[in-house]
Amino acid sequence: MEINPEIYEKQLVVKETHLDKQRHVNNVEYVQWVQDVAEEHWEARASEEQKSTVIWVVVRHEIDYKKEAFLGDTISLQTYVGEVTHVTSVRHVIIKNSETDKVLAEAKTTWCLLHAETKKPAKISEELKRVFLQ
Repeated sequence: MEINPEIYEKQLVVKETHLDKQRHVNNVEYVQWVQDVAEEHWEARASEEQKSTVIWVVVRHEIDYKKEAFLGDTISLQTYVGEVTHVTSVRHVIIKNSETDKVLAEAKTTWCLLHAETKKPAKISEELKRVFLQ
């Protein structure tokens, strides 16, 4: 049986507050967008019980910046969960210009699952893995 990750997507429009001194999107904004889309995906798919018993924390961000984005551009953020270990998962995010379909940035972020109460690593169960599958 083939297992396919669910691709979660959102769009946003570049605002003045996203820009740096060079008048294109600040690299820090991309990091924020990567985190925001990951959290939105979790919130949209996880059960209330899962959200109350476990939390995800970032342990590593890797971002390759490809092209610039400017004020008024419509941006598409696509994310999915790839590799999963005992307590970590790797989330991929592709950031594109929606109008040109050009890739602006690609990110690979490692998240660690923790027990919400103890803040200690938690095993990623098969049930939890299925949260991010089609």
